[in-house]
Amino acid sequence: MGDHQNRVSSLSWNAYILSSGSRSGQIFHHDVRVADHHVATLQGHTQVRASPVVVVVWPRDVLEVCGLKWSTDGRLLASGANDNQVIIWEKTATSPLHTFTAHQSAIKALAWSPWQSNILATGGGMADRTIRLWNCSTGLCLKDITTTSQVSSILWSTHYKEIISGHGFSNNHLTIWKYPSMAKVVDLTGHTGRVLELCLSPDGQVVASAAADETIRMWKCWAMDKKDKKQTDASKNHPISALARARTIR
Repeated sequence: MGDHQNRVSSLSWNAYILSSGSRSGQIFHHDVRVADHHVATLQGHTQVRASPVVVVVWPRDVLEVCGLKWSTDGRLLASGANDNQVIIWEKTATSPLHTFTAHQSAIKALAWSPWQSNILATGGGMADRTIRLWNCSTGLCLKDITTTSQVSSILWSTHYKEIISGHGFSNNHLTIWKYPSMAKVVDLTGHTGRVLELCLSPDGQVVASAAADETIRMWKCWAMDKKDKKQTDASKNHPISALARARTIR
């Protein structure tokens, strides 16, 4: 797959479609079932950004698509870039459904809710340091919370109504937040460099964090007791937040 003419910086799967974002600001859709795989090009992160007051021309090397994520139901794609914009794309469209411009820094951290497929969490970089929750059906921002550090990654819990964020300068920590209030549950410290990526275990209980300090740490954030698991399996719903529960984090 050599269609991009610039560095490929982000990837996201949606069934047999692999979407790739590059430094040029372009997003390509690839149908991996066929040899002629390049089936669509999305161009929303452009060099020119205008308002009634000012027109900003971005250098081409700051358009990089640094975050790319398909929604859990496969209907919507979210892209975040160094132009400080988040763009929402419908599955079969090549024009943006929504463009969010509230962040003041690059957006790498993107995560869709596992139980509300139209809800997106986004996190801004060093000059922004905010987490925002979006209703991508209406295009409205539901909540924003200012953090103390750049937001480099976000994950939703699949068991509890909570979100975990990974941070860089200046604290290099992880934070668990209660959803939808975004009340802080706990800060997880230990990394000495920027948290680059978060990954949730298949059972939804353990978060792995990779950081610029050349370490991977395992955090047992969302352990479920047998009673919780039995209730969740039976109801197919998520238990209440673990905010008030004793938790084991190591």
